[in-house]
Amino acid sequence: MKHIMHTLRIVAGLALAAAAPVALATETVELKLENSNKVVFKVRFDNGSVADPEGKEGLTYATATLMAQGGAGGVAYADIQDALYPWAAAYAVNVDKQVTTFTFQVPADKAQEFYPIVRNVLLAPNFDEQDFRRVMQQQQNYVDQVVRASSDEDYSKFALEHQLFRGGNMAHLVQGTSQSVQGITLDEVKAHYRRAFTRNNVALGAAGNYGQEMLEQLQAALATLPDTAWVAPEPSRANPPNGIEVEIIAKEGAFGSAIFTGAQLGITRADDEFAALLIANSWMGEHRKSYSRLYQKIRETRSMNYGDYSYIEWYDQGGSYQLPPSGVPRASNYWSIWIRPVQIAAQLQAQYPELADITTGHAHFALRLAIREFDLLIENGLSEADFEATRTFLRSYIKLYAQSPSQQLGWLMDSRVYGRKDYLAELDALLARATLEEVNAALRKHWQTDNMYVSIVTDVSEAPDLAGSLISNAPSPMSYSNLVKSGLPEDVLAEDEAVATYPLNVRKVTIVDSSDTFPGR
Repeated sequence: MKHIMHTLRIVAGLALAAAAPVALATETVELKLENSNKVVFKVRFDNGSVADPEGKEGLTYATATLMAQGGAGGVAYADIQDALYPWAAAYAVNVDKQVTTFTFQVPADKAQEFYPIVRNVLLAPNFDEQDFRRVMQQQQNYVDQVVRASSDEDYSKFALEHQLFRGGNMAHLVQGTSQSVQGITLDEVKAHYRRAFTRNNVALGAAGNYGQEMLEQLQAALATLPDTAWVAPEPSRANPPNGIEVEIIAKEGAFGSAIFTGAQLGITRADDEFAALLIANSWMGEHRKSYSRLYQKIRETRSMNYGDYSYIEWYDQGGSYQLPPSGVPRASNYWSIWIRPVQIAAQLQAQYPELADITTGHAHFALRLAIREFDLLIENGLSEADFEATRTFLRSYIKLYAQSPSQQLGWLMDSRVYGRKDYLAELDALLARATLEEVNAALRKHWQTDNMYVSIVTDVSEAPDLAGSLISNAPSPMSYSNLVKSGLPEDVLAEDEAVATYPLNVRKVTIVDSSDTFPGR
């Protein structure tokens, strides 16, 4: 251990001694917390998966992952991890569509010893052949198997993005495609590091009880990154659908039908109008909140699944996070509806003898119900009481987004991407000033249900009949067991009848074999 840390200090010291005091291309975001026992550094590169060369999708992810999960400064990755363990220190990287963010965290009293590792991970990655093979094997396994096998909910979300952005640089998984990952070489990773991880597209953030001298050391070190000229790739915009275009992904052994649907959205956090739409969205489908309209209609009243939510921007790892994470700012936006898996015909038939004759499960009904709720909101708008209650909730709720120093710093750094100084503080002010008229105008301006993309991951046994039902706009009566149906009030059963024949503007339905998903752009 002593030998490892001695080596780290020498390598870092030599490099720092040679560092020229060159200014970074972007300012440093600081969140000084004198009473904190932590130090957090975030280093963001404005590249992301949109910076992947065509045919080499996943190259940015491979490069960043090898930096974070490989050796650095001539020290092996395993030895670095051994050094970090006693300190309760850690670092990781997150690659999204437009940014790559490294996060380093350490107790304040170990910051000086931790610094050489921070510096070497960013400026002196080993890019060792053995590390490369290990990282690429993991990446290949993800694009070949994990994305299709681990979570049908994430699978449907990524499939929706591929529909939305097909043909552009926002379409592919950040991890790449099966074919592209196979072709990535270590030399290409090294070249991409020099091209896309530069002092001209880096931003630095510091939070906690850090010393000014250490911050200046890190600023000087980052200024020695490659001085490659950098023009951030323009993210492709979402394609306009022609009516409702559905892709049904037929998968062996799918547990129900996982649904994601959405369409392009012309505003982001950079626009003041976003706050008004946030209120409408929270009322309709706030993530993991049982008070919202979709949850009440689909989950609470009918017990069809675990939850139903809506979004007006990308929500990273929604299956894991209760609160939206930072580090995923995007200029190319869309809104979406998440209908968590509903039962397929085979499941219902096996559970309830009285449903032995049904040919499709709940997916068509659930999609109709969700879209009908949006249509009703667009037609009627929010009431004054719902507006006030939702706005009051949001003004308190957004304060929970940034609880730790790392989260606070992440949201501050994201703010700068959108041209704001402190988005959460500015959002609170925008919510306070918002009016019911502005909210109803915003939802009518930005939401429509005639033209949408729909992605449904379902079992191979369900796909053909579901496709036929959707394309023909056939009635899709809700299938209850006799016991459940007997306990439902008459107004719910009457609403079911209206939903079952609610017309959807379905123009195209395609069944895709699971093995054929996520081709190149």
